Amino acid sequence: MNTPIVQLLVLAGIAIFLILRLRSVLGTRDGFEKPESPSPSRRDDTARDFEVIEGGPDHDIIDHVPENSPAAEALAKMKRAEPSFGVGEFLSGARGAYEMILMGFDNGEIEDLKPFLSDEIYETFSDVIEQRAQQGLTIEAQFVGVRELSLVDATFDDTERLAEITVKYVGELTSVVKNAAGEVIEGSPTAVKRQKDVWTYARRMGSDDPNWQLVATDE
Repeated sequence: MNTPIVQLLVLAGIAIFLILRLRSVLGTRDGFEKPESPSPSRRDDTARDFEVIEGGPDHDIIDHVPENSPAAEALAKMKRAEPSFGVGEFLSGARGAYEMILMGFDNGEIEDLKPFLSDEIYETFSDVIEQRAQQGLTIEAQFVGVRELSLVDATFDDTERLAEITVKYVGELTSVVKNAAGEVIEGSPTAVKRQKDVWTYARRMGSDDPNWQLVATDE
């Protein structure tokens, strides 16, 4: 027999042998085969994990007040009354409001703050600013920052949908009081002092007005 033909037959035999071996190891696939579905136990575990996450505590609330406390219940009611409300977002706004209102009061410029102050607080601030002016006193203050901020309490009136949130601040600022002659009679322009304030904000949840108003102050 011709040598090339013999070699060709040998190679063909080897190829057939390899194909049979591969079929015995890998098996055969006929048409489209559906991917293997996850086991029932795995699906159940996933469902259980999802249910725990969905039904778990609201960290937007319990990160700031104790779980199941009256304050936590009040905050939950606020979120139900107005789903877009967030405690963390509120506190972020309260941080900025503290600087804006405090500096406006110290500098005697509160006209632009009227939407953020209750009528009573606005009148009180106005009276103090007027008394300073009559005595020839001015305050020069520089806000440094908020060192501490915490949510102290929260209440919600179901009937009026009125929410109140109390926040404690520890602010840092420089402040000097000058007389009519421009002489410093109190404070220092370089010494940073800490000031603690406890402010209460109120708002009717679900109203078109997004502004919270300062309704009470304490130290």
